[in-house]
Amino acid sequence: MVRMLIAGNWKMNGELNMARELANAIKEGSTAHSCEYLLCPPATALSTIAELLKDSDVSIGGQDCHAEASGAHTGDISVEMLSNIGCEYVIVGHSERRSGHMESDATVKVKAETAQAGGLVAIICVGESHTQRESGEALSMVETQVTQSLPNGATSSNTIIAYEPVWAIGTGKVPTLEQITEMHLHIQSVLKREMGGDSPELTKLLYGGSVNAVNADKILRCAGVTGALVGGASLKADSFLAIGQSCP
Repeated sequence: MVRMLIAGNWKMNGELNMARELANAIKEGSTAHSCEYLLCPPATALSTIAELLKDSDVSIGGQDCHAEASGAHTGDISVEMLSNIGCEYVIVGHSERRSGHMESDATVKVKAETAQAGGLVAIICVGESHTQRESGEALSMVETQVTQSLPNGATSSNTIIAYEPVWAIGTGKVPTLEQITEMHLHIQSVLKREMGGDSPELTKLLYGGSVNAVNADKILRCAGVTGALVGGASLKADSFLAIGQSCP
């Protein structure tokens, strides 16, 4: 049985006081829930939030990392830097990075490899555009992203896949439960082929894309879904905790 993970991606939101208050409210409200919680605040708040959460069951992660261990990469953050302040996870390949920063599957793969080599769990994001969904290419597109972004050393303990249909992120639009189930089961089959004997069925598969307190109950009960990557709804403690409380 895989314990569900509810991860909050705060994106470019949260000045320090707001981040501290939000993290503390989530920390206090999470103790009665059976799921795992993960917060991914902006880099400016990582150290402060890591210190606040260090004696709790709420984990912390970065929103991105550089593929290199160190060097002349102005504005970037390394895996070692994340690890040193207590991060256990890092998101790589989010659609906003793929589109806004032109990150390819190859780039995402190298970042995931670097993260895993540094002891972090890589949350690899995949997802199709609205055009690809409408043209019937969603399954093949996501399969390509998974196979080309997945490191050779990927295991169920160092890898999480987050399926986020690009057209559903922040739009309020959500795929049907049948579409979510179909995609997650398809990703499971791809992982079984790519990861071989490393218990791919234990790899967490998160759904992301306009998850909220209202729809989480049904989404988290879809076959193959073992958690959620939450954007806007993670910026309010009540809504984020309500999603966690919905975990079966």
